[in-house]
Amino acid sequence: MHSSDDAHAPQFAVGIDLGTTNCALASGPLSAERLTPEPFGVPQVIQPGEVATQPLLPSFMYLPAASELAPNALRLPWDGEGVTRDEAVGRFARDKGASTPARLISSAKSWLSHAAVDRRGPILPWGAPDDVPKRSPLDASADYLRHLKAAWDAEHPDAPLARQEIVLTVPASFDAVARELTVEAAAAAGLPRLRLLEEPQAALYAWLADEGAAWRKQVTVGDTLLVVDVGGGTTDFSLISVQEEDGNLQLERIAVGDHILLGGDNMDLALAYTVKAKLEAEGRTLGDWQIRALTHGCRQGKEALFSDPSAQSHPLAIPGRGSRLIGSTLRTELTRDELERVVLEGFLPKVGAEARPQARRRMGLTTLGLPYATDAGITRHLAAFLGREGLPRGAGHSVVHPTAILFNGGVTRSPVIRDRIMGILTAWANAEGAEAPKVLQGAHPDLAVSRGAAYYAHARQTGGLRIKGGTARAYYIGVERAELAVPGLPPQVDAMCVAPFGMEEGADAALPEPFGLFTGEPVSFRFFCASDRREDALGATVDLSAVEELSPIETTLDGEPGAVATVRLHARVTEIGTLELSAVEARADGSGDVPGGRAWKLSFNVRVE
Repeated sequence: MHSSDDAHAPQFAVGIDLGTTNCALASGPLSAERLTPEPFGVPQVIQPGEVATQPLLPSFMYLPAASELAPNALRLPWDGEGVTRDEAVGRFARDKGASTPARLISSAKSWLSHAAVDRRGPILPWGAPDDVPKRSPLDASADYLRHLKAAWDAEHPDAPLARQEIVLTVPASFDAVARELTVEAAAAAGLPRLRLLEEPQAALYAWLADEGAAWRKQVTVGDTLLVVDVGGGTTDFSLISVQEEDGNLQLERIAVGDHILLGGDNMDLALAYTVKAKLEAEGRTLGDWQIRALTHGCRQGKEALFSDPSAQSHPLAIPGRGSRLIGSTLRTELTRDELERVVLEGFLPKVGAEARPQARRRMGLTTLGLPYATDAGITRHLAAFLGREGLPRGAGHSVVHPTAILFNGGVTRSPVIRDRIMGILTAWANAEGAEAPKVLQGAHPDLAVSRGAAYYAHARQTGGLRIKGGTARAYYIGVERAELAVPGLPPQVDAMCVAPFGMEEGADAALPEPFGLFTGEPVSFRFFCASDRREDALGATVDLSAVEELSPIETTLDGEPGAVATVRLHARVTEIGTLELSAVEARADGSGDVPGGRAWKLSFNVRVE
């Protein structure tokens, strides 16, 4: 006889990849001695009135017009009687949006990390006409997770997803705000209990799951593993070192790249402009919305050509302008030569290890939108990452030369792209007398992140191998100096480290010295972060030019107006991997916190006023 606690205990280790282009879910029983996570097939609408199970859930949402589809065209197996959906999520949404992009939400994950917009506001589809319904990046992300949850619960009625051991992945470069919003989206979808894991680490966990104990024969102490993750909306780099502890091999994440909005989406747009130029040479012109439709068509063509190495072209159909849409449809094709030329020369140029991304001179005005990288050369961003100061590198080497590479992300499915990146890294190594890296053979890159997340969820419960990591950035708070006032000069502000790089989950750090906290009146808090300052200790003070500023808080803290409370600053990395900052009432002599004293939470700002 089982107790009620046993009935509610988690049965599965579940990994969820909330991707920019595709979502995926994988799982395995927690009771397994050695877990090999299996992908979960996701039922979704593929044509009006037709549902099929697919290994991936495309991260697209289509918002049809009121009379565009039949009442039950978007019905899903778990919908109750009388339910009429006003949106489609998944494959049909992606395919339909290629011809009607004004009603398509895409790249919600990138918008979720974009600090210059109200991420809880109804802003998507971005730039759509007023008669199109809108969703927030937070809502769209929650809807994708809600779809996965409903699909899982329908297949596992006795083991609902919310009760399982869940790990949800985020880009390694996501800052504290984007991580908090990801957790909030999961809670809105009915998944309030989960942990976060960086995507490149998840990809490596998938490799560990497939290799088993044999992974220790492929790497050795002193090796440096480079994870190259090129997805639909972002490019992420991570370095993981192989170390020894008590005679056993251990893995530790030692560096992550900046958040680079550069990936398959950029390639799709570049391909679209290549095809547009070809059409214009034939005397045919395209409007803005036709270019958007062409971009989605090029995405499909890119994925089809990458998936089938024998195919030499992919047909494209672009809806015409005006009322005679069918008769005026433009037809052309994307060729393999165009695909490889645009992607290789434009995004993976052959450059030296000394190359760095170019910051072009900007116009004074720009349309609002996602802050895409200004330099599309992924290899230049890679050179900058491997050339960072403070990273362990060999004598006389200008960059870190990794000993092994693991590819991840849908873009790296193509052997042409993998070979190009490997060739460039090998050339850099040969030029400085270093050993060329080897490739760690991973499984399907579109499924690796979710499978690795499930493996990590199992390892947490069973005590299996875990990659040491902690926070991917160091975090700072602005502290105003108490100085004599000088007319015309604002007070000097320093950035003080409150959470060093690599701070582990569950850790709590407090600055020893006290500060004055103004209460009862409007105040502003400034926050900063840095992904390349590994040596800054707790309490270290740095110049503002050395760190990246996050959104500030403007608030009024509880307390007597005009009073100054003596506080110590605390930073805590939660069990789910998010960062909490608070000011805790301290003794006036700075000898410690006041037992039972007041505390003020200093949340990162996630709303643009």
